[in-house]
Amino acid sequence: MLDAIRDLAPAIMARAADIEAKRRMPSDVIEKLRSIGVFRMFAPRSRGGFELDLPSGMEVISALARLDGSVGWTAMIGSASAIVSPRLPRQTYDLLYRDKSDVIIAGVYSPAGTAERVPGGWRVNGSWPFASGCQNADWMVGLCVMSEGGKPLRGLSGDAGPPLVRCVALPASAWLIEDTWHASGLRGTGSHHIVLGNVMAPEANFFDFPDGPTCEPGPLYQSWRHLQSVLLGAVCVGIAEGALWDLAELACTGRRQLRAPAPMGESEMVQCELGRIEADVRAARSAMQVQADSHWRHALAHTLNGQALYAEGIQTGIWTATICARAAHACFTLAGGAAVYETSPLQRRLRDLHAAAQHAMVQQRHYVEAGRLLLERVVSER
Repeated sequence: MLDAIRDLAPAIMARAADIEAKRRMPSDVIEKLRSIGVFRMFAPRSRGGFELDLPSGMEVISALARLDGSVGWTAMIGSASAIVSPRLPRQTYDLLYRDKSDVIIAGVYSPAGTAERVPGGWRVNGSWPFASGCQNADWMVGLCVMSEGGKPLRGLSGDAGPPLVRCVALPASAWLIEDTWHASGLRGTGSHHIVLGNVMAPEANFFDFPDGPTCEPGPLYQSWRHLQSVLLGAVCVGIAEGALWDLAELACTGRRQLRAPAPMGESEMVQCELGRIEADVRAARSAMQVQADSHWRHALAHTLNGQALYAEGIQTGIWTATICARAAHACFTLAGGAAVYETSPLQRRLRDLHAAAQHAMVQQRHYVEAGRLLLERVVSER
């Protein structure tokens, strides 16, 4: 796949402006990614997938994000859907993979819908934002508050806890896409709202998320919530690496900035900043690789669970997204006036990384859990 991505690189990079302008991933680009196996790399071998290990899959995602942020993000969402889908009931899961192994699922895992119990199933209503890749999806999923008689059903904690929330999965044809993705970055992901209006869904199309039982035994499919932030980090690292390369290429053109004593490529100040930025990006890649390797070892040992490992993974994801956004900003600044034009990939890299860093899974507020656990360790070891 990495060899194929290198072969595709010129064609994808040439389409970057068009992808952004159209605010979606063109179907021919999706088909090229399908043809090299991107959307089946995490699918189980039992379904014709590659069932790649986590670090290898993240390397593929980063390689695509280096070419274009929206392509990398779309590949991450579309391939990682195979990690979530085994939580479906077996009969629906079999239906999902009946015709192909590279099924693309667009999903929104925030409870923006309701499912009311009615004879024969559930009546679903809702509008879910940020459904990346929805225009190219085969199926779509959304999280619902479950209710009966107009009242929310209670979750496992009973009356004192939150209502019961489950995920509904339906073919893409059942959903309406609202054209809402007018965004600052990652424009080519087509992350529109997806809508269900009084749509009937059978019980077999619901599953518990994120910790429901899985019908596939592989290590990838045991703990989705621990993987989400590190997969997102792989996209951020790829975009930052692309920004660094774009800046280095600009510096090698012989460009001389206004009143600069030397061309960019010969300037010690520029060389110093390039070295510093590269150190940041290398550190971000190393952190993600270490976390991916750790998570994968735990997954193989069936120990990828618990709040401590979750907090560790999300802590690494937050830090990585922050460092990568900082690196893209430094690249943009160092490029000077040339970077402000739409023809410059640096302004797109910067916007894409800032959009990625706004994702709920890498928000700074999640650091609190890692800090709390550290204090608990200190107290317990006194």
